[in-house]
Parts: sequence; C-alpha cells; structure tokens
Amino acid sequence: MYQLTFNELSQIEFLQQYWQKKPLLIKQGFKNFSDPISPEELAGLAVEECIESRIITNNNNQWQAHHGPFEDFSLLTESHSTLLVQAVDHWHADSEMLLAPFRFIPNWRIDDLMISYSTPKGGVGPHLDQYDVFIIQGQGKRHWRVGMPSSALQEVVPCKDLLQITQFEACIDAVLEPGDILYIPPGCPHEGYAVENAINYSVGFRAPNQVELLSSFCDYLIDGELGTIRYSDPELGLRDNSGELQLGEIEKIKTLMSNALNCPATFSRWLGENLSQAKHETQIEPLEDPYTEQEIKNLLLDDITFMRSGGVRIFYQKMDGCLLLSIDGQNIELPIDSITWVSLFSDFTSVTSDQLKSSINCSHLIKTMSTLINEGYWYIE
Repeated sequence: MYQLTFNELSQIEFLQQYWQKKPLLIKQGFKNFSDPISPEELAGLAVEECIESRIITNNNNQWQAHHGPFEDFSLLTESHSTLLVQAVDHWHADSEMLLAPFRFIPNWRIDDLMISYSTPKGGVGPHLDQYDVFIIQGQGKRHWRVGMPSSALQEVVPCKDLLQITQFEACIDAVLEPGDILYIPPGCPHEGYAVENAINYSVGFRAPNQVELLSSFCDYLIDGELGTIRYSDPELGLRDNSGELQLGEIEKIKTLMSNALNCPATFSRWLGENLSQAKHETQIEPLEDPYTEQEIKNLLLDDITFMRSGGVRIFYQKMDGCLLLSIDGQNIELPIDSITWVSLFSDFTSVTSDQLKSSINCSHLIKTMSTLINEGYWYIE
C-alpha cells in the first residue's frame, strides 16, 4: 500500500550514506499519501487504559505534560497542544501497514509506531532521541528543524516528564507536507511545530544500552538457575600484602563473568526472549477454541491468508544444527531445513496457504502454526 522512495537514493545508498550518520529530508517519500487513521480514531485509542498516551501543551511558553488515559480532550486546545499515542501499530491494523516499507531494516530493530496530532504551534520542544526515527508527515503541515550531534547541547527540564535541550544550529529547516519524511539518526537535535492541524507518524527503532542488556541477561540467568559457577583459586600462594587485590585475580573474575556471556546456547536463547518481547501492551489473546493440528493442516488446503497480529515481534537465529525461532518472549527450536517457511513467518506480516503448501507434511510447521494461531500471534484474514 505504501511505497517508500529515498529521493534519488537506493536503499543501499541510503544505508551507506545516511543511516546513523546524518539526517535526511525525503520529499514525497510516500507519494499521494493517505492517512491510515483520523484524529478522532487516535483520540479513541487515548481513552484506553492499556495504551500509553500523553498530551503536551506549551501555552505562553509554559510547558505541561499530561498522561492518559483521557476521559475528555479539553487539554487539546485550538493551538499549542499535541496528543501523542505510543505503539499504535499494536492496536490499529491500517496504521501498522506503515511499518512495512521500513522492513529493509532488520525486523528486530523496529520498535513501534507513535502517532501524534498537533494543533497549530503544538510540539514537544527541542529534544534528542537515542534511537533512529523516521517521521512521516500526514495531514496538515509541520515546521521541522534538525541539527547534527553536538557536545555543547545542554538538557532542559521545562516540566515534570518532559526533557528538552537548548537551541541548536539546524542543517535541515523545512515545512513538511503530506508524504514528506524526515530521517533522524540518534543524538541529532530536532524540534517540530505544527503550522496547522497536523498528524505525524514516527517509526522508531530499538537501541538497547549496555545496562538494559546486562540487567536482562542477569535476570535470565537467575530465572534459569544458570551462571552458578563460583570463583576458585586452587593455585593460591603466599603473598606479602594480603590487602591487595591482584591483577591476576581481577582477570579471573572478569573471565568468570564473561564465560557466562560466552555460552552460545544460553546467550542465543536469552537474546531471542529479550528482543522478541514487545515494550508496550498488545491485544494478543489466545483463542477460546484452539485449532487442532489436523484443522491447521486442513486450513493449508484452502485459499487462506494468515496475518500477523499487531505488535508481534518474531525473528530467527541460525544456531549449531538448528534454527531458534523467537516470538513474544518465547523460543521454538526447529530443524535447519525449516528455513523456507520460518523465513516467511519472520520476514512478512502476511503469509498465504499457497506459500506453505509445499511443507504441509512437515510436523514442525503444523505444530508451530498451531502455536502461532492458537496463542493469537497470527490470525486468519
């Protein structure tokens, strides 16, 4: 439905010249763009308890941040206000289709789709993101300024729950119209203010830091009662100073810790669970009347399209002699010759029965499909 172009650049040229290097204004990246969601539908999502939403106001340069869910939208005034709704792709199928053109970036890196609706002069102020983002202009117009990373930038906290930065020199200064797209790498300062009532779509990417990863890995070891090898020193000898922690002992402790990370099976299974978990709530629910494996097999004989539910994260890893398919924090170990149909489920958000019929007698396919469908990760269109 949405065909993405990068001005005169190919995807590989964009990756080589701009990805995580410098911002890019893509004029008419989506030609003849049509909004997948209306402001009223977006507001409807913001009343839900399970969906993260905010309203930011900046009347008279007095910033305020309000968290949803919202019972009414009196805060969304005729000017200087913005409604932001997180992870809309989890809840709105038409909006989720906006992610498809960006899947030339590995699926595990794509985070979610945030959508904002702003009245004139509404925005969130100058700020930094520590992840890549594509900002798509929907209805209306928005004036954007984007700069390059600078150590001179200082943080500003204009109100609780809103972090901004000081002003910056812009390398992009433009008014975006429907279908225009901004690519902004991590650490590039940017600010946008609506010229008129406007909708923006932000495709964000995951960029976990070391603390997040190490903390999660330690939790995995604890939950699995792993990493229980203790420090030992059978070669210990006498020393002149008992109060000294020696370099050799420091290196042994580092090795003890790194050995836990260097176990391929443990690391891959943790990584699959960690990266396949959604950060925000989803509407995934198991079927009340699950399909039997024979019923799944019968479905493959029909002309059916299987659709991935919004917010489902799925990818695979090639391990020693097998594939590890990770979905929503779960791992499924499969034979290496399952790659053909595994790649279909992990690469695409829809798969037809025709694409799977050649593997209909594969018991691993039938069992995996039973899990995907009965747990609500995929559904029949």
